[in-house]
Amino acid sequence: QVQLVESGGGSVQAGGSLRLSCKVSGYTNNMKSMAWFRQAPGKQREGLAAVDSDDSTRYANSVKGRFTISMDSANNNLYLQMKSLKPEDTAMYYCAAASTHGSSYYIPPRVTEYNYWGQGTQVTVSS
Repeated sequence: QVQLVESGGGSVQAGGSLRLSCKVSGYTNNMKSMAWFRQAPGKQREGLAAVDSDDSTRYANSVKGRFTISMDSANNNLYLQMKSLKPEDTAMYYCAAASTHGSSYYIPPRVTEYNYWGQGTQVTVSS
């Protein structure tokens, strides 16, 4: 089993930055992909960024150039560095992991690609 625990969320003013972390534990060998999603109230969960087993990355257009995903494999930590935050970035942020994966890697990443999820960390951006 795999456990994912997010941290680093909080409240920030527009234009500010935050770094989210996701600690991965359990059977983590051979993860095919790791990703960050977010979900605002009343909206569907939205894929933001993914890093795949070949170290390639995928980003949603809405965050490309502002958000950076990275993986510290030695310590099993996934990060999302966020800058130039906007009020519309306010949401619950989730990390996700895929222990298996089909041949299609989508841009932006899709919920259906991932089979492990964390509980989320809240990000609130005020204007």
